[in-house]
Amino acid sequence: MELALYTALNAVKVLRSSVGQVFDTLGNGLRADHGEDGKDTKFLFELQELLSTVNINLRDVEQAVNSLSAPPGPFNLGNTAYLSQESTQDRQALYAQLVNSYKWTDKVHEYGSLAATLLSQNSLKRSYINASAAKRRRTQTSCHNVPAQTVDTVINTIDRLFSDMNVTITRPFATNALLQISLGRILKAVVAFKGLMIEWVVVKGHGETLDLWTESRHKVFRKVTENAHAAMLHFSSPTLPELAVRSFMTWFHSYITLFSDPCKRCGNHLNSSLPPTWRDFRTLEPYHEECKP
Repeated sequence: MELALYTALNAVKVLRSSVGQVFDTLGNGLRADHGEDGKDTKFLFELQELLSTVNINLRDVEQAVNSLSAPPGPFNLGNTAYLSQESTQDRQALYAQLVNSYKWTDKVHEYGSLAATLLSQNSLKRSYINASAAKRRRTQTSCHNVPAQTVDTVINTIDRLFSDMNVTITRPFATNALLQISLGRILKAVVAFKGLMIEWVVVKGHGETLDLWTESRHKVFRKVTENAHAAMLHFSSPTLPELAVRSFMTWFHSYITLFSDPCKRCGNHLNSSLPPTWRDFRTLEPYHEECKP
């Protein structure tokens, strides 16, 4: 592995040297050693030889790179550890920078391995994939590429179903819709679409600035946002996008009774002068702290 890597790096160094010679020749132009007769032809012939050398060196680099294999793990510092013993003042900072670079590379390698493992086990697919290779089926229409008029029709139809939920459609990012939802006097939300597929949801309280980039300052609405992300994935259906959006909006409308439902255990709205929902933010089920199962 180390020998192949050394060969590849050496090939890259030779290629850079040959390319540098080409640019030096072009920068110097016609020289006195080209003579007076046929100097243009001599210059072009010299340039052609240099470009042929570059082509050969590039082929060597490709062969050396193809012979490399993926590293089994992160590289160690090797002889660079001796940089900490460097006495020159301007080189002493190199060791700390190299250590930080290697630490960052190790973390990227570790996080990449964990992400690959988790993504391979994730069964949630938000795009249409024909799992059967033997049967040829008609390609389904992608829910990402939907005309804006179709999206507006679906949203307006859903808006008419709920009198206490106001939906405003804007398009600040090209053709993709951005919904601003006001659910009574309970909460507000902004929902980002890509075609007819829900991409992102942020829930906030009244009086807060409604945007896609910042979370709510209230913990209860941050918990509602987490639940909305889970519902966004749960109701996702690439083959039936309109049903997925309608189901999500129906689920979201159920939060109209977030602060008015009584405790599921005792049936009281208040216990010790405190409403049930505010007592425990780990769940949005309306239980009093004393009544939790």
